[in-house]
Amino acid sequence: MNIPQNTPQQIQIKAGDAEIKGVYSNVMEVKHTREEFCLDFLNIIPPFGALTARVIVSPGHMKRMIKVLEENLKKYESGFGAIEEAEEPKKPNIGFMAQ
Repeated sequence: MNIPQNTPQQIQIKAGDAEIKGVYSNVMEVKHTREEFCLDFLNIIPPFGALTARVIVSPGHMKRMIKVLEENLKKYESGFGAIEEAEEPKKPNIGFMAQ
């Protein structure tokens, strides 16, 4: 069967209960190499913290993500008002430890 190129395809996305529930993050760290960006989402409640998610993307995809985040932030603020930027938290000495 030949599908015309302009016909949008529907993609079925599977997600487990844990993924649908989501995770909370109050800190994000970004690292990068030439080939990829690594976004670590953390939940820090002193004196402990946990890595809640790690997302690794290509530089090209990172640029698209930033663009869509900026667009959605503008839409949000136009509908709900300006968001006051929170003061940057004092960076604690974060370390990973086995539990």
